Amino acid sequence: MQKRFSFPVAALALLVPVWAAGGWRAPSGAVAVKQQLERLRVVGSVLMIAAHPDDENTALLAWCAQGRKLRTGYLSLTRGEGGQNLIGNEQGELLGVIRTQELLAARRMDGGEQFFTRAIDFGFSKTAEETLAKWGKQEILSDVVWVIRSFRPDVIILRFSGTPRDGHGHHQASAILGREAFRLAGDARAFPEQLRQVRPWQARRLYWNALAFTRQQEAEAEKMAGRLRIDTGEYNPLLGLSYGELAGLSRSQHRSQGMGSAERRGAAPNYLVLYDGEPASEDFFEGIDTSWNRLPGGAAVAEKLDAALAAFTPDAPERVIPHLVEARRRMAGIDHPDARRKMEELDETIAAAAGLWLDVSAMSPLAVPGGSAELVMTAIHRSRLPARLGGVTLEGVAGAPPFEGAALEYNRPHTARAALRVPADQPLTQPLQLRRPQEGNRYVMDRLADIGPAEAQAVLTALFRVEIGGGEILVRRPVEHRYVDRVRGELTRPFRIAPPVSLHLSETALLFGTAAARPVTVEVRAVAGPVQGKVRLEAPEGWRAEPAELPLDLSEAGQPATLTFRVTPPRAAGKGVLRAVAHTGGAEWRQGVVRIEYEHIPPQIVLRAAEARLLREDIRVSARRIGYVMGAGDLVPEALREMGCEVEMLDEQRLAQGDLRVYDAIVTGIRAFHVRADLRAAHARLRDYVERGGTLVVQYNTLEGFGGQASDAALRNIGPFPIRIGRARTAVEDAPVRLLEPDHVLMSRPNRITEADFQGWVQERALYFPAEWDPRYEALLETGDPGEPPQRGGLLYARAGAGAYIYTSFAWWRQLPAGVTGAWRLFANLVSGGR
Repeated sequence: MQKRFSFPVAALALLVPVWAAGGWRAPSGAVAVKQQLERLRVVGSVLMIAAHPDDENTALLAWCAQGRKLRTGYLSLTRGEGGQNLIGNEQGELLGVIRTQELLAARRMDGGEQFFTRAIDFGFSKTAEETLAKWGKQEILSDVVWVIRSFRPDVIILRFSGTPRDGHGHHQASAILGREAFRLAGDARAFPEQLRQVRPWQARRLYWNALAFTRQQEAEAEKMAGRLRIDTGEYNPLLGLSYGELAGLSRSQHRSQGMGSAERRGAAPNYLVLYDGEPASEDFFEGIDTSWNRLPGGAAVAEKLDAALAAFTPDAPERVIPHLVEARRRMAGIDHPDARRKMEELDETIAAAAGLWLDVSAMSPLAVPGGSAELVMTAIHRSRLPARLGGVTLEGVAGAPPFEGAALEYNRPHTARAALRVPADQPLTQPLQLRRPQEGNRYVMDRLADIGPAEAQAVLTALFRVEIGGGEILVRRPVEHRYVDRVRGELTRPFRIAPPVSLHLSETALLFGTAAARPVTVEVRAVAGPVQGKVRLEAPEGWRAEPAELPLDLSEAGQPATLTFRVTPPRAAGKGVLRAVAHTGGAEWRQGVVRIEYEHIPPQIVLRAAEARLLREDIRVSARRIGYVMGAGDLVPEALREMGCEVEMLDEQRLAQGDLRVYDAIVTGIRAFHVRADLRAAHARLRDYVERGGTLVVQYNTLEGFGGQASDAALRNIGPFPIRIGRARTAVEDAPVRLLEPDHVLMSRPNRITEADFQGWVQERALYFPAEWDPRYEALLETGDPGEPPQRGGLLYARAGAGAYIYTSFAWWRQLPAGVTGAWRLFANLVSGGR
């Protein structure tokens, strides 16, 4: 859940502690050492390409990474910013942050690595042509080529076919770009600017992982000529899981999409269809040498890796270390990116075999530019093989203090403390993709090297030098804040650099119905220590904020303050943006610190501009008291309060036992009938509420169940008369909208609605239109994407007894927070219900 500020390398995933999600941890100890010894002997790699988080075939990824021991990557062109959030109210870029972390959590389980391009998920698209035009085909094609050249896969697997059978335009585009990039990555004439950092790379084969959306498509896939069959349901006795079970764990990390999945057991055939490259008759790596023999001097390395595997025993995994140390010396003589990467894996394997615990923790999760942080280094050696800490250096912050070396005694922690002085010009921590303003539907990256990685390097990284087994290894660990939650146990937070003060305007959008001034509050909080200064509001031309500034004096970290200004709008209707600015320590700060916390992903901090949209519009509403049934999560209640309504959130008890007659209107949030069993159980009470004169507004729901609880049967009671939800949507945000009954009460009272009210909408018009409805409903609006039949189910109205029932598929949850004036006017009419 998004909160206002408050305090409180995938290939190595099997070797380091991971975020405990779903009560499951990746194997460690001797099991991890055995897995990594086998992985060290394999040099091959495979890359899967698709469009979104959740598009990947997690079973195939797990089979490749854990079964075949291949370096396995998933390139998702987008971070899923345009979807719906089923666990909170984050949208857009914040949802992209959540889904990035969900993908990383999934990869920690299936053993893959995660990559992205600069493309932004702008919402549902019906054609590849629209998608490529909005993204910029050449730019995203360049990104895909860059990732291929950097990752150097032997085999590339497309998740989609690149044809209209894929449905979503993003899906089609991912395969189209993948097919072109397969050949362009090996062509030195393509994107030559990349060749200063990478070399051309030609993968051997390009496959389509034949994906079937229907039984007919599944039958077609089974008959495709030249297809290869893979059983991703095989069992891994070392892990105690099949790859299908791993896939269920991995896919279930996509919680913001409601993708909880079964852990499948038993055979699970997958099919690969050759699109380009050398044919293969039996195996998708047929004829590809994945051993060390593919590298000059690699045979000598393989000899010692084989010896290490032969020496492995679960009771004494440290016996492999002398062989690995010698393999490391031989690797060091090979100048090749695969050898350098394998050396990092080898060092982690030695650390795991020796039972090394290496950590540098920050005593606070946040520091500010010009401030300081206390660091604690801990090194523990838990094998009988002699070892010595050669020293620890810190990377990422100029002037970070080193830790001196020391002998490591068996199972006795060696600790040291140091004070980190943060330079005044240290950059603030921000998710990699959000460091620069986006350009259209693409993120902006400062460096080529920033394209591909899921997230930036840690603010501070500790590099441990450990002498063991007659050699020296280098082990990197991110500096984190380690703490104990009394319910969940020991947890960590990433160490971040934040502004000294966090600013937050009281609402996302501020409505001024008249030219009269109104109070506007700024919530201010000290981040890491005392703060003194001033705060002001920057108002657009024609608006006025008073006073010019207010003093700020906070004595300790976490202390809040609420500052109240008066903002006067212009007399004429208009829009604008209001910004909060703090001056402290000789610097100016314009950000609010937003914290995102869910148990299945590490805590995230995002800096967002401290601003609110201003609306000067005479929007009238007849409803005064509204009950809101929150569904998957949205910000619609904020807008209703700005309209002057008193909004009460209806929990299970109020729905079941409360007096619903006190509400002029009841509104259900997006997908509420899917995520709220108590709402489905209250359908008879809601019907009675409407028949007694109430207004019920139901926002969109989908056909898909949630958590195995909702179904088509559950939607039978979504309205007083039958409605069957369909899959049609209008994805073009400026698609024409026609008023079917301009003089209808919802189109005329209390605000007169015209086609002009549908200008300036964002991302999409409507989704999951009803496919059929009882004739007692009146369809009031018509819209549709170009070239498609218009849809009339986006706004249905029916009288039931003395009250009114309204079902609407329009994307109010996107338009209201975005300050789309026409959407505010029409939604005010909906909750007024014709009063």
